[in-house]
Amino acid sequence: MSVSRRTCLGLTVLAASSGMVLAAGMDAPPPELAGWPQPARAQGRARFRWLGLHVYDVHLWVPQPIPFDGWADHAFALELVYARALAGRAIAERSLVEMRRQGEIDRQRAAAWLDAMVRAFPDVAAGDRLCGLHDPGAAARFFHNGRPTADVPDPMFAESFFGIWLSARTSQPELRQALLGAPR
Repeated sequence: MSVSRRTCLGLTVLAASSGMVLAAGMDAPPPELAGWPQPARAQGRARFRWLGLHVYDVHLWVPQPIPFDGWADHAFALELVYARALAGRAIAERSLVEMRRQGEIDRQRAAAWLDAMVRAFPDVAAGDRLCGLHDPGAAARFFHNGRPTADVPDPMFAESFFGIWLSARTSQPELRQALLGAPR
């Protein structure tokens, strides 16, 4: 794949576009959540589009409802189901750009986080799932189609990564609204 095509595809992952709320019906929780002490339920889901192209559907799975603000203090899983093929490295690079929207990340930390995400995100095809589990104050764990890919035991990374979708500084406020619900 050429560099320009990979860059373009990477931009589709998280670039500014309109997120669209999906119908109320939810799929079954991903198998990665089978070990949770409480059954997982869907709090919200949305469709991410870029330039009109369906890129992925995102689901927020929770053991109990989490608030609009204060989400970082709760356990949850964010599941992305891709509608098209994307290079894993491009997903990681775009994720880092979006993480930087939330605050300054020094060069050394950014390099370590990018390396972790490159390990966590393989190339994806249409229908593939990437699932991230948030362990508040501790870590992020990643899976590709149910197979573990990486654990990142850094609470700052976990909050910044999941903030791509859930932070007040997200580039996709409509998507955040669809996942978390109305502010209380």
